[in-house]
Amino acid sequence: MTLKGIPSVISPKLLYALSSAGHGDEIVLADVHFPTSSICRNGPTEIRADGHQIPILLEAILKLFPLDTYVEFPVAVMDLVPEDKNRGLKVPVWDKYQALINKAENREVEIDMVERFEFYARAKKAFAVVHTGETAQYGNIILKKGLVL
Repeated sequence: MTLKGIPSVISPKLLYALSSAGHGDEIVLADVHFPTSSICRNGPTEIRADGHQIPILLEAILKLFPLDTYVEFPVAVMDLVPEDKNRGLKVPVWDKYQALINKAENREVEIDMVERFEFYARAKKAFAVVHTGETAQYGNIILKKGLVL
């Protein structure tokens, strides 16, 4: 992309979606396991970012995309299913997300944990779903757009 200040990982289609989304719209960054095409069949715009890891995309997106300060949870991840909770599954990518978000927002941002099927339902109402190359289990994340003041 031949624009100044736009991270190279941001494709033209992703840049268009980020700029077109309005206050309160949501963008989903989906891992490789997420059913992106079926979720987007009758709803959100599907954007392919295969091969890119979510932390790299997230850091780039947060340079351009303000998070909503008028809601309790401007960010959400898919919660562990009961079986994974019971076996104590750890999701280290969430710590990376938290650090990147807090740094970009210059504040502590609380992340909501959304039940799996509720997450899918919410994704169907999103503005766009970005299908990434993220291989971390439970790597999906939702960002709610705020205002640039």
